[in-house]
Amino acid sequence: MSPPWSKPLDIDRLADGEADIDFAVPLAELPRLRSQLTSIEGMVRGRVHFTRESGFVVAGLTLSGAATLACQRCLQAMTEPVESSVRVALIAAEADARRVPEHLEPVLAPGGRITAGELVEEELLLALPIVPLHAQASDGAVPVDGSAVSGAPLTAGGPEQTTQKPFAQLDKLLKR
Repeated sequence: MSPPWSKPLDIDRLADGEADIDFAVPLAELPRLRSQLTSIEGMVRGRVHFTRESGFVVAGLTLSGAATLACQRCLQAMTEPVESSVRVALIAAEADARRVPEHLEPVLAPGGRITAGELVEEELLLALPIVPLHAQASDGAVPVDGSAVSGAPLTAGGPEQTTQKPFAQLDKLLKR
């Protein structure tokens, strides 16, 4: 038997009944997200509330969890907490997307059906950072003072600031 979050839901019926669906989705079961994670351990928990607005089925999605990503500065694993609350308009065809009110994001629900897992996966892809980085140097990240990049020694007053002007001599060449 498949888990409840992976069963296709009839969005019209849920919106008419203003239904709430609680879910707990394992990160391992989200295929489009796996390539971004260093560990597929963990769960994302939350709730979807279905309503109607401006002629569209609206899903209010609230989720929380954590994903393990690779820091792009030091390549060590880091845990990125995810807390998100979003409202999306579920549309049956891409042509309906331009009619969706601006305060809602359109999400395609072919045939009027979507799974809670698809909603969660889409929101996680948008909520996770494009370039994951540790927040502070104490987390194992390399300092961002420029000394590690330029190789310049640090002085007591901080790194020495020199501005290079690669086209400074161009003015003299043009006058010849």
